[in-house]
Amino acid sequence: SYDERFEIVQRIREFNSFTLENDPYGEHDFGRFQLEESKQDILWKIDYYDANYEFGSENPSNPQVTRRVLTAMLADEY
Repeated sequence: SYDERFEIVQRIREFNSFTLENDPYGEHDFGRFQLEESKQDILWKIDYYDANYEFGSENPSNPQVTRRVLTAMLADEY
């Protein structure tokens, strides 16, 4: 539903539950949370691609050569 999609986007934007266990490299590019109403687990991650979205970026910290892609999915789809 639209409301669930809105909640997912908001929760990703506000996510700050990073720990050494779930973010060992300090990159803040992966997270997991549970939706309030449906109790479904959501996984999200950010991948770093080159400008043509063909390969991984050679320098993910440089926005001139990197395109970031956010993926969100139900945990049971993984």
